[in-house]
Amino acid sequence: MMKTGRAHPLRLAGILILLLLSVLLCVALGSVVVPINKTATVLWRALTGQAFLMDAQARILLLVRLPRVLSVFLVGAALSLCGAAMQGLLRNPLADGATLGVSSGASLGAMLALLFGFSLPGFPLGGTALFSMAFAFMALVLVLSFAYVLDRSLATTTIILIGIVLTMLMGSLMSLLISFAGNRLRTLTFWTLGSLSASSYSDALLLAAFLLICVPVLLSQTRELDALSLGEEAAQHLGVSVRKVKLLVLIIVSMLIGVTVSIGGSIGFVGLVIPHITRLITGPKHKVLLPYSLILGGIFLMYCDLIARSLLSPVELPLGVVTSLIGAVFFMVILLRQRRKMA
Repeated sequence: MMKTGRAHPLRLAGILILLLLSVLLCVALGSVVVPINKTATVLWRALTGQAFLMDAQARILLLVRLPRVLSVFLVGAALSLCGAAMQGLLRNPLADGATLGVSSGASLGAMLALLFGFSLPGFPLGGTALFSMAFAFMALVLVLSFAYVLDRSLATTTIILIGIVLTMLMGSLMSLLISFAGNRLRTLTFWTLGSLSASSYSDALLLAAFLLICVPVLLSQTRELDALSLGEEAAQHLGVSVRKVKLLVLIIVSMLIGVTVSIGGSIGFVGLVIPHITRLITGPKHKVLLPYSLILGGIFLMYCDLIARSLLSPVELPLGVVTSLIGAVFFMVILLRQRRKMA
C-alpha cells in the first residue's frame, strides 16, 4: 500500500466510485429488496427532476431508505473525521470520542434534553443537539483539565485513564436517568445503543450543514496537526499556536460529536478504527488523511447499518452494537499487526 501524503487521482477516483456504488447498494437492499437497475433509475430521475412512476418501491427508496442512508453516511463521516483529528491533535492512536468520554458526555446531554423536553422553537432537534454539543465540550475540558493537574506533560496513558473514568461516570448518570424514564424507557435504551432507523431528510440536512461548517475549519489546520505529531515543543518552534489549535479542534470535534449523538445516539468504534485503516492507505499527512477518513467512515457505517436492518429482518439490531462488534475485530487485527511489526 502507498503511504504518501498526496492524493493520487486513481485512488481518489476509486474511493468515489466505491462511495457511489455503496450508496446505491445500501438504498436497494433491506427487508424489501429493490432491483439495482430500478433503484438507479428512480434515484437518477428524482435527482434530475424527471417524471417517473411513484409506486410502492419508489416510495420505500425515496421516503425511507435514501434519507436513512444519507444520514448514516454523514454520521459515519463526522465520527471518523473527529477520530482522525483527535488522534493527530493528542498524538494518541487510541483517541476518539468514545475513549475520551466525549460521546458519553454528548449522550448525557442529549438524554437530559429528551427527558425534560428541552427544544428550540422551529428546530425539533435543536435543543437535543445544543445540549449534546455543550456536554461533549464539557467532557473534553474535564478530561484535559484533570490530565493536566495529574500530569502536566499530558501523557497518553493519563488522558486515556481519565477518559475511561469519565465515561464510566457518565454511564452511571445515564443509567440513573434511564431508571426514571418511565414510559420512555424502551426508546431511550434503544437510542443509547445507537440507531438511525427514524432518520429523515431534515436530519441529513442538519448533519450536512454542520459538516459544511466544520470540515473546512479542520482542513485549514492540517499543517498544524502535522506539526503537532512531532510534539508540542517542536510545533511551537515551528510557529504553531498550540493552545489555539487545541481549543479550535476540540470545539469542532465537540460540535460534530454532539450533533451526531443527538440524531443517532452513541455509535462507537467508527472514530477509533477507520482513521487507522485510512492511515494505512494514505499515510499520516492530515491533508489527505482527514478527507479520506471522512469518506471511508461514511461507507463503513452505511454497511454496518445495512447489516443492522437486514441480518435478522424484520427485527432490527441497534447500529451501535453492530459497529462495536465489527470495530472490535478490526481493532484487534490492527493491534496484532502493529505488535508483529514491533517484534
